[in-house]
Amino acid sequence: MKKVCTKLFILFAAFALTAMPAAASANAVTNAKEPVPGAPGQQLQASSLDLAPSARSAVLMDADSGTVIFEKDSNVKLPPASITKVMTMLLIMEALDDGKIKLTDKVPTSEYAASMGGSQIFLEPGEEMSVDEMLRGIALASGNDASVAMAEKLAGTEQQFVAMMNEKAQQLGLQNTHFANCNGLPAADHYTSAHDIAVMSRELLKHSEITKYTGMYQDYLRKSSEKPFWLVNTNKLVRFYSGADGLKTGFTNEAKFCLTATAKRDNLRVIAVVMGEPNTKTRNAEVSQMLDYTFAQYTTHPIFKEGDTMGTVKIEKGAVRELPLVAKHPYSILLKKGAATQDIRYELQINQPLKAPVAIGQSIGKLVVYQGDQIVKEFPVDAPQSIDKAGWWKLLKRSFSGLF
Repeated sequence: MKKVCTKLFILFAAFALTAMPAAASANAVTNAKEPVPGAPGQQLQASSLDLAPSARSAVLMDADSGTVIFEKDSNVKLPPASITKVMTMLLIMEALDDGKIKLTDKVPTSEYAASMGGSQIFLEPGEEMSVDEMLRGIALASGNDASVAMAEKLAGTEQQFVAMMNEKAQQLGLQNTHFANCNGLPAADHYTSAHDIAVMSRELLKHSEITKYTGMYQDYLRKSSEKPFWLVNTNKLVRFYSGADGLKTGFTNEAKFCLTATAKRDNLRVIAVVMGEPNTKTRNAEVSQMLDYTFAQYTTHPIFKEGDTMGTVKIEKGAVRELPLVAKHPYSILLKKGAATQDIRYELQINQPLKAPVAIGQSIGKLVVYQGDQIVKEFPVDAPQSIDKAGWWKLLKRSFSGLF
């Protein structure tokens, strides 16, 4: 009897050991399929297809709502190469919006900026170009020298500009990003993730004029000089993919081939990020597949178009009493094609009381979108301009005017 029991135990143990790998494998497949954030009337489902099989990391995002449609190891820290320049261009666009610089301002080239290797527009020490020209050099030719020249223009030194980049990354909640330079040349402690790239790309696209640069296929610098320089966009999708108008390529031996691409058809703008692709052909094909999938499957429901009046905000003790809010970019929610849209409404919820001084970009509330009583999306609302505190004389006059 004892021998029989021993044999049965051995057979059971052997069966259990052979079954364990199969169970572990099944769990790995299940955990790889993550749900995409929801939308009115239904839960959007990520495709079981791997839309970027050759990529080390990837993410597909709706630019307006920030909804993730597909992701693959999207939070892994990886070297971004020249996709770093998305953050560089974002800080340039913010400086333009804030009036700190103008497109016509001249930007000098230091010895250090001119010494950058890799992709460049071959700036000479002491050479000056306008902000507009430098932006074209960064967006089309991925100029490392132009990036450093602009960093020095805005912050005095590249080191101080990099501190601004990391501060902006923190403001955007990028948990897997740290910059060591402004151009993406290989450096220790310089990394980001596909998800974080999509977030900073989305932020850059809020400055709609950036696609005038990133969507351009070719141009010239120094056109009227003896040494004209022909610019050709490193992102070939802007020429060959319908609706593509950005954003940035990247390559180093360490990072392999990377791309954050954006395309717009009708009212739907999509961001597709791939990192660690083996070559440009595969990179472009897989990004095109990601974009094709989105345009075939999804649509948007608009809340505000760019330029629409969103409301008015009262500012306590401000140099102005009220601040009009105008949509600087589109606000919409992502839906599967054919999804119900009834009972979708929104509320503008402003932090109260809102007291001066108010800084440009300061969080002042949120736009909440509902379907019925269910919250389906919340958008942060920031101050579109700075409001100083009113002087004592202005406040006194207001007090007296309220008495009569």
